Amino acid sequence: MEAAKYNDDCKPKIEDIEKDLKIPEEFKKKLEKLKVELEEFKKKVVKEFKEVIGIALFPPDKDNKDKVNVFVLFNDEDKKVYATIKNIEKIAKDIDKNIELQLMSLSDLKESLLDGKYEILQYIAMSAFVYDKGLLSALKVAEIHKVMALKKFEKYIISYVGAGSLFRGDSKPNDIDVFIVVDDTDVKRMSRIELKDKLGAIVRGMGAEASRIAGVEASFHVQTYILTDFWDAVKDAHPVIFTFLRDGIPLYDRGVFMPWKLLLKMGRIKPSPEAIEMQMDIGQKLLERIKYKMLGVVGEDLYYAILNPAQAAIMLYGMAPPTPKETIKILDEIFVKREKLLEKKYVTILEKIYKYYKDIEHGKIKDVQGKDVDSLLEDAKDYLDRLSKLFKQIEDKKDKENVKETCDNCLAVVKDSLVVNNIKPGKDIVAQFRKEFILNNKIPKKLYEILKEVIEMKNKKLSSQEIEKIRRESRMFIKTMVEYIQRKRGFELERAKIRFKYGDKFGEALLLGNIAFITENIDAKEKVISRAKINKDGGLVDIKKSSFEELEQELSKISVPDKVYIKEKVFEDLRKLFGKDIEILVNYWVF
Repeated sequence: MEAAKYNDDCKPKIEDIEKDLKIPEEFKKKLEKLKVELEEFKKKVVKEFKEVIGIALFPPDKDNKDKVNVFVLFNDEDKKVYATIKNIEKIAKDIDKNIELQLMSLSDLKESLLDGKYEILQYIAMSAFVYDKGLLSALKVAEIHKVMALKKFEKYIISYVGAGSLFRGDSKPNDIDVFIVVDDTDVKRMSRIELKDKLGAIVRGMGAEASRIAGVEASFHVQTYILTDFWDAVKDAHPVIFTFLRDGIPLYDRGVFMPWKLLLKMGRIKPSPEAIEMQMDIGQKLLERIKYKMLGVVGEDLYYAILNPAQAAIMLYGMAPPTPKETIKILDEIFVKREKLLEKKYVTILEKIYKYYKDIEHGKIKDVQGKDVDSLLEDAKDYLDRLSKLFKQIEDKKDKENVKETCDNCLAVVKDSLVVNNIKPGKDIVAQFRKEFILNNKIPKKLYEILKEVIEMKNKKLSSQEIEKIRRESRMFIKTMVEYIQRKRGFELERAKIRFKYGDKFGEALLLGNIAFITENIDAKEKVISRAKINKDGGLVDIKKSSFEELEQELSKISVPDKVYIKEKVFEDLRKLFGKDIEILVNYWVF
């Protein structure tokens, strides 16, 4: 993503957006004449139909300017509303025969947006509101803001999503939430932290402008995600992201948000609690149906009733769902032999019912004996009860491992933060951390308290609430410290750079000990990077073509020098490479 995309001169002109969404003067005059009729229409409709959540006057048709286009949005949570909602049309015709009514349910609106049909949002943004419980205003300001974001960031906007609460029919006009996902996968000229900070500031500024244009006093909250952070959150099963995918309604999508949403619904984003619970529920529900089914159905349902929970247990343990035959073997090897969490008899029950199912499938069993079914059902009930306990055992074990892993991750970040400050980690790195960061007021004291709490909880038996608290706070600790480390390294890198100008181009040399990386034109889309050795007299020798990837690999292997010494020979060699008229800028000194 080019840095120029984020410069102020690329900001979309507000007057252009206002012009796009402005109500025509002719339409305003007609609105004044219709005011009395529309007020009467609103009073009658709202009084008779509590389900109505919005009424708007759409722009007139070019071909028939006498027609009054009125849009009515209603909540269809109670499906009985469909029996009477058509009566609104009669109310409209009794008031003015020119009123052309467009009725839309909340479900239809959501389905339209889920199907990528966003035209209705443009009409709402250009309409005059007659009655609104909050949703129409929210959609109007979101549509304006979306237009601004798309004009500025062009192809980099992947998804623009409204929070699920906006579409429940009871949203309040003082709370509007939207989420934007921006593609950062081709970022080369700035760190992702810098990109994230800039995006947040720009998008929030646009939000205030959008509210002004829409004339909405509601607080407009915009959450911006860069794609790499968003994908990490999906992989880590972050609760906020799962809620976002589950409840969000796209107001614009380039074919990314909806696949994620559908994958979550299918339980394919793992470790998915929804998928695990679904597998367990299948067992309980199918077991109740077995008594009333014919031979083939009985065998199949009984088989999957005990197979699915077994696969769910393996998924909860952290493995991919195995094949049915592998499930028996893994259940025995992991839970009976290795972890000693399950008794052998329950693997035997699974084997027995698996064989029963296969015998039916292969025609070896041709009829069902009542005593056999009763015995199998009794075994299956015992099996399912025991697997429910196994789930709790696995969760307890995983929770203990996760707390330990969380502690180790926090300590690893502490070590890295000491190293980046040129402090050698000793035996008591927590004390070193306190001395360097807390006593010197480099980070809030609360982060140190979180670190101590995580370490103290490592070997304790915790409740689910305590574990969730540790997870949440440790994520905040690690994120804050990683950003500190990245900013620290970014500052050190700036001290190791020489910037220069030749002709109308700007270049850059990064000095890393006895190695230098030279970028010929930092503004070029495809950058030409060279690598050179720095000899004893400071000159550049053995210059070869390199790449951005090689530079990143080198940075990951070495530390940026604490002090950077620049000798005259470096400047001489840069003049040889880029001409005598080269201008060298080192910090704020020009040579």
